[in-house]
Amino acid sequence: MPYPDRFYPVVDSIKWVERLTKLGVGTIQLRAKELDDGAALQIVSDALAVTKGTSTKLVVNDYWRAAIVAGAEHLHLGQEDLADADLAEIRKAKLTLGISTHDDAELATALAAKPDYVALGPIFFTTLKSMRFEPQGIPKITEWKQRISAIPLVAIGGIKFEHAAEIFAAGADSIAVVSDVTQNADPDARVRQWLGLEAEAA
Repeated sequence: MPYPDRFYPVVDSIKWVERLTKLGVGTIQLRAKELDDGAALQIVSDALAVTKGTSTKLVVNDYWRAAIVAGAEHLHLGQEDLADADLAEIRKAKLTLGISTHDDAELATALAAKPDYVALGPIFFTTLKSMRFEPQGIPKITEWKQRISAIPLVAIGGIKFEHAAEIFAAGADSIAVVSDVTQNADPDARVRQWLGLEAEAA
């Protein structure tokens, strides 16, 4: 399977990791904010225990030290986290690395780190986190993909299932989804929709 999978949910708790793993999701990002080192190591270890022995790949957001200690395989860093991270240690631990980007300068910074994928966002307006960046819009996906070429491009920010076909057509390799799953009235049904779209493309 490609990495990351075409459907790439981002969640903030072990309960969500467990739920999505049971549904057969291939790539899940655990993004739990404001944890100290001990709490970060605990949640990463617990999440890895949930996905162990399954086909689900767990991506740890931000906590690169905890990811290394817990034996994770996949890491995602925002620009601020990237600035504070020890890339040599991350590579030594053989972690894959995804990096968030929002503008040209951030893309240049990300590419210098030789990432395994680049995330572009927010594509649409999102209420989940306060963003200092305006929505990028779908045409930016095509532009970014041309620039990064073979590196997988993940689109994120306000994306719903109904947008998926257009976003993939614009050049995205993967779509990171937050509220369309976690705030959905029937999350399991929504996940199955996304997974069905992925199966069609396989």
